[in-house]
Amino acid sequence: MAQKYEQLLLKNQLCFPLYACSRKIVGSYTPYLKPLGLTYTQYVVLMALWEYESLNVGQLGSILHLDAGTLTPLLKRLEKMGYVTRQRSRDDERITIICITPEGDALKEQCKDIPLKLSEGVVPLDEKDARELYRLLYKLLDGEKENKTQRRDQK
Repeated sequence: MAQKYEQLLLKNQLCFPLYACSRKIVGSYTPYLKPLGLTYTQYVVLMALWEYESLNVGQLGSILHLDAGTLTPLLKRLEKMGYVTRQRSRDDERITIICITPEGDALKEQCKDIPLKLSEGVVPLDEKDARELYRLLYKLLDGEKENKTQRRDQK
């Protein structure tokens, strides 16, 4: 069937293969995270906290490219599980500080091999292609930040 609007074909969309690959890769974490009672998003929150120990919600959102509306219920669940604490900043009560707990830090030991397991079986790219994909994806993400900054500065 002839397509009047070529721009609407899935094969012409950059967003579609990114979306489909993202779903595939995130789904491949499930066998490793489900036994730990974690979702992928909870896992990346924990990874950020393993790296930084404590962050405010805004910093965490910036690192993970997530908004506060997504983070707040997720952080409440992680707190209920005993992996993080949420506390108001002493300097500014509008800011919530997220800290990893000893239980959350101990979970790192159970997760330490997940990245290697995923890289061995899920991503069919050699090291050079994987590095290039990583570079290009972060170029897209960094471009998003630049565009937001430019829009904010134009107001």
